[in-house]
Amino acid sequence: MTFPTTRLRRLRKNQAIRDMVEETILRPADLVMPLFVCPGTGVKNPIKSMPGNFQLSVDMIVDTCEELYAKGVKAILLFGIPEEKDEHGLVATHDDAIVQRAIKAIKKQVPDLFIIADVCNCEYTTHGHCGTIVDNDVHNDLTLETLSKQAVSFARVGADMVAPSDMMDGRVKHMREALDEADFYNMPIMSYSAKYSSAFYGPFRDAAESAPKFGNRASYQMNPSNSDEALREIDLDIKEGADIVMVKPAMSYLDVIRRTKDNFNIPVAAYNVSGEFSMVKAAAEKGWIDEERLVKELLTSIKRAGADIIITYHTQEIISKL
Repeated sequence: MTFPTTRLRRLRKNQAIRDMVEETILRPADLVMPLFVCPGTGVKNPIKSMPGNFQLSVDMIVDTCEELYAKGVKAILLFGIPEEKDEHGLVATHDDAIVQRAIKAIKKQVPDLFIIADVCNCEYTTHGHCGTIVDNDVHNDLTLETLSKQAVSFARVGADMVAPSDMMDGRVKHMREALDEADFYNMPIMSYSAKYSSAFYGPFRDAAESAPKFGNRASYQMNPSNSDEALREIDLDIKEGADIVMVKPAMSYLDVIRRTKDNFNIPVAAYNVSGEFSMVKAAAEKGWIDEERLVKELLTSIKRAGADIIITYHTQEIISKL
């Protein structure tokens, strides 16, 4: 039927009926807050390019987690800035490393907060790349060893989930086998399956002090022009044992999120990354946008595209508004 029999505005008449027919509902449980832990005591370093976010020492990150949990935040994604770095990222593989200390401290004070530990080497290597360098490139298979040791250590100290973000071939299989051999067969893996070589990561690299000292990451992160390749990456990660797959960034890759949801029967995460967050903050500071309304629209669009889990720096501010 067509107009005048059909009038779609009837279902937009007032807020009550708009709520009744709403198709996509953003919930607090959908959101994950990323946090950065650093050495020291009483440290709360503002991240200039990411207003409202900080590098936090272990004691301060515990306080922050208590506050977040009280606001309704149920999950965090944890990144670390170590006291020192090495050529391979081995500093992140022992149980007293910076992220491991944070996990133990948070679990002691906020035991029900779900902690996802990011598994990568870029924060921990002197060169800022995601693995061991051989002939000026990241050596894939040597890097797998370090990543798996890191994941097992995170599991030992109490992480609830590990999230490899390195984009090495075969890392989910290698990590799954290592976790299983260490009797952590119930540890879920959320793989950064389609992680693009994106210009949106700039503020994060300031926050995590992880910018590469030479070259770029295009030899292991994905070409922003490709979406068929993303489906191949996701398919491989699922076959290797990933429990959740991720698309990163989110805003410019909504089509990839949708294709992932349509093609695979698996939970899908999306990372609303630092550059996306900072653009919204910059526009809000200039008074050009209604920040709260825009953030809700942005996050709803990510969920509408097919994301079950949204990792976003907006979590701490928007969760009480949902």
